[in-house]
Amino acid sequence: MSTESQSGGGVPETETMTMREAIRQALREEMNRDEDVFVMGEDVGLFGGVFDVTGDLVEDFGEERVRDTPISEAGFMGAAVGAAATGSRPVVEIMFSDFLGVCSEQVLNQMAKNRYMFGGKTEMPVTVRTTEGGGMGAASQHSGTLHTWFAHLPGIMAVAPGTPRAAKGLLKSAIRSNDPVFFFENKAVYEQEGEVPVDDDYTIPLGQASVEREGDDVTVVATQRMVGESLDLAEELAGETSLEVIDLQSMYPMDTDTLVESVEKTGRLVVADESPLSYGTHAEVVARIQEKAFFSLDAPIQRVGVADTHIPFSPVLEEEVLPHAGDVRAAIDRVI
Repeated sequence: MSTESQSGGGVPETETMTMREAIRQALREEMNRDEDVFVMGEDVGLFGGVFDVTGDLVEDFGEERVRDTPISEAGFMGAAVGAAATGSRPVVEIMFSDFLGVCSEQVLNQMAKNRYMFGGKTEMPVTVRTTEGGGMGAASQHSGTLHTWFAHLPGIMAVAPGTPRAAKGLLKSAIRSNDPVFFFENKAVYEQEGEVPVDDDYTIPLGQASVEREGDDVTVVATQRMVGESLDLAEELAGETSLEVIDLQSMYPMDTDTLVESVEKTGRLVVADESPLSYGTHAEVVARIQEKAFFSLDAPIQRVGVADTHIPFSPVLEEEVLPHAGDVRAAIDRVI
């Protein structure tokens, strides 16, 4: 099991905070640490972000470093690419991940390929924060889960934290990275609370999974909202079935070793991720386990996710489409 970095050794001091507060704290600490870090996006300044993540940062750092942009994702994503290539460390907020389609040229052909096409002579330290996921009745253009798409692009790293602790540690690592990192926030868990290290130097390496609960019978690899639901289910099933719950945290690079080690112990695997089932994060986890731990499996791997459809506006239909703990339990029953 990998360990998280911390200054001074030992167990870091923690405090309870929400996912929203952990992200804001990471932004504030990194902006204090490095004056080249700045935030930009629609309504991130005076309004504090559509989900209040950037909060009062503009009061602390001013409008030069917390920049409200026009409603032009292609424009300000292109500006971020130029700023990163010339020495700054922009943190771009895209209000909803669905809007990334508007600036796909800047991402796919500029940001992702810049270092490669210049033979490594340039750096591209861009962090892109964006929200994803359903459950808020926001309809299909504001409810997609797209982290698999960006994890698939060479030159880009993609992370999706499932706990406040992971959110802080991964965001700080993303901002310090010299390569572009897409940081996906599930909007349904901004109020989720957890213990978060308050150390300014606390980070979680990109490409590291976290064993959130140890168990012996079934490995559940989960992301974002499904981490909390899987942990609650593990508590409910304690004494009946022992679940090992892993927060995948990083889609690319992926921590294959931690996944393999767990499956070699339990012999069973369920992958729970709020994205379409076909050609997705589930499939990548399954493929790696098939390649590295096939002979440890005692049952076929099960996937829990969204059917290959858009997220409906109707609350009843949305609830039907989105995965929940009950779906994870049904998958566990199948592997048992």
